[in-house]
Amino acid sequence: MLKFQPNIISSWANYSQKLFFNDVMAGISVGVIALPLSIAFAIASGLKPEVGIFTAIISSFLIAVFGGCKVQIGGPAGAFIVIVYGILHTYGLSNLLIATMFSGILLFVMGMMGLGKFILLIPQTVIYGFTSGIAVLILLSQLKEFFGLTVELPVDFFGILKQVYLHFNEFDAATLLMSVSCLMLMFVWRHLKQYLGVFRGVPEILVVLILSTTVVIYAHLSIETIGHKYGGLTSHFPPWIMPSVDVAGIYHLLVPILTLALLGAIESLLCARVADSLTHENHDPDQELMGQGIANFMVPFFGGMPATGTIARTVTNIKSGATSPMSGIVHALTLLIIVYFLGFLAKDIPLACLAAILIYVALNMGDWHRLIRYKQHSVSDQISMFSVFILTVIFNLTISITVGILWALCIHSYNKWKFSE
Repeated sequence: MLKFQPNIISSWANYSQKLFFNDVMAGISVGVIALPLSIAFAIASGLKPEVGIFTAIISSFLIAVFGGCKVQIGGPAGAFIVIVYGILHTYGLSNLLIATMFSGILLFVMGMMGLGKFILLIPQTVIYGFTSGIAVLILLSQLKEFFGLTVELPVDFFGILKQVYLHFNEFDAATLLMSVSCLMLMFVWRHLKQYLGVFRGVPEILVVLILSTTVVIYAHLSIETIGHKYGGLTSHFPPWIMPSVDVAGIYHLLVPILTLALLGAIESLLCARVADSLTHENHDPDQELMGQGIANFMVPFFGGMPATGTIARTVTNIKSGATSPMSGIVHALTLLIIVYFLGFLAKDIPLACLAAILIYVALNMGDWHRLIRYKQHSVSDQISMFSVFILTVIFNLTISITVGILWALCIHSYNKWKFSE
């Protein structure tokens, strides 16, 4: 059993006014970026847009205060979209909240038992296959909004492809034009940043969000927006709710709970490892799991969705000058202020723009070059990478996570046996 020692405690040593200013600026920067992502992740998961925002506010604050990484930014993540959508439509919203809450307990217990170090032993090739598979699923889940289709798409791989093929001729021209324009602009903006002078620090996601919303308002385009589908965005902090736990039926949720916990653990520790490579510091994996556990246990009491460490926002946080968990706290406060004072503007955000943002995230999330250059890896690594990738895309995350963990155990056991010889 390990000590409970959040990283924020050690971060106060030698903390200065200059470091505080850097954290504040970094937190504001990443908070602005987190707004459209949080909305998009919630909508893609089948939830209301404000669920994503308040999940980001609550979870990022708790992860910053109780986590084991100085600069990790927590919140809703693209990796959870498919599994949350599946739980929501199979078990209902109340059971999603219960599964999230118990996954938080499991994450905390995993941290207390010192399992964080074991999760870090999962081979990189398994992670490559896993993240690339999730990226494909995210991309497929956004085809309906991207093309402006009216047909409801199923959740399975072949079902989505079949429905898109059968109803592709029903696409909405204005929606498709908006989607393609947003997607292209994000790639162009990212590659031309160095020539944009004072605008080089403006993230491409924020650019397309502002421009697309402005076009919808002033060009009076008849495409679906957040306001059309959800009636706008509430600016009130969600009330405290008590999820109703059915102890007798909790065993039906064991698989979703285990899936959310393992997925959250893998994503958060992978994110923390990326942060270590950029900051040249070491995080505490077990404390990070405990921080993630506290966050996921608490968000359901406010109607929130599962949360974890987010690589894109964490990297942005680091590159913006973050030095301590204070940046994560400022990130949460920034989102809260935006929602309270500017939340009314969200009703005009086109869903096509959010679909383009998620497809952009998916395209950047996948380790495509690793899959293409598979010959660089050993045969066993190739098998593990492609098996996890195929299982993630065609079957489900539960099976792929299980296979990934089994591969990690087999490879680790084989390496120990070989070394002992």
